[in-house]
Amino acid sequence: MLDFTLILIVGIIIIALFFDFTNGFHDSANSISTVVSTKVLSPRDAVIFAAFFNFIAAFGFGVAVASTISKIIKLDFIDTSVIPFVVLCGLIGAIVWNVITWYSGLPTSSSHALIGGLMGGGIAAAGVAAIKISTVQTIVIFMVLSPIVGFVISLLFMTVVLRFSRDTARPVAERYFKRLQLLSAAAYSFSHGTNDAQKTMGIITPLLFSIGYFGAGVDPNHLPVPIWVILIAHAAIALGTLFGGWRIVKTMGYGITRLRPIHGFTAETAGAATIIGASAVGIPVSTTHIISSSIMGVGVTKGVKFVKWGVARRIVTAWILTIPLSALIGFLAFSALHLARLV
Repeated sequence: MLDFTLILIVGIIIIALFFDFTNGFHDSANSISTVVSTKVLSPRDAVIFAAFFNFIAAFGFGVAVASTISKIIKLDFIDTSVIPFVVLCGLIGAIVWNVITWYSGLPTSSSHALIGGLMGGGIAAAGVAAIKISTVQTIVIFMVLSPIVGFVISLLFMTVVLRFSRDTARPVAERYFKRLQLLSAAAYSFSHGTNDAQKTMGIITPLLFSIGYFGAGVDPNHLPVPIWVILIAHAAIALGTLFGGWRIVKTMGYGITRLRPIHGFTAETAGAATIIGASAVGIPVSTTHIISSSIMGVGVTKGVKFVKWGVARRIVTAWILTIPLSALIGFLAFSALHLARLV
């Protein structure tokens, strides 16, 4: 039985890292769309650039986000033998939704897909009581607030940048902002890595808890994250970014509004500031939501008509559907395992 349990845990960790890879693959557009669309970097150079900063984010802002993710399910409420299956179904819900939205070219949130999948698996396993509602409420509140914050910061920052650069000749400004955009793209890729890779850490640690990795005296509400988990999570998301999601690059880089280096610099800086702020206090936000709204904020400064609101509506619709539909997939996955008497 122990051998089977260990094999199961190792298998689910591999699936978790695959999810992390798809997260990087799916969200690579968030990191590179602006520098590609403004022709600051070629697509090939951009993904290498973004992958590097995704990985070194392992040495950035701690593991507060991972701690939040590990608290979505009440680990002391569910039998430890069932925890791996709940995590597995959460991953199934997230991966299936990621594939659906990737195929559709929609930049939705891998993070909220994972949260929804975990909720669906947890509810199927032990009912709504197995979900820590206060944690989910915080996540949902910031799901709404974070893109608004990104939009407002981007709009205000763009206004300031335009005011200070209004007397500079356009060719000169373009040259300077192309250089600055390398810094803003690095900051955004770093912020993406530090927030999103932690979500995979936050589902691996409950798996380790379920086999007694941390010992009998550990508090399930305050699980430590081993350094090897931090490194493999960042390596997986960096590899995913390296391979890239070109369907979504088109939507993000060209579909919302046309960008110049000044716009790309502003959107990336605003997005990075919002994500790093959330990471520092342990809030798992959607990097996709934030960069999308930051690009919209930049677009509005050129005039409302310059933002393609039809594309924006498609994106927002997908955002709204992400948690409930990924939760449904996770719920159905656990129910199928239960019917097959595997759990």
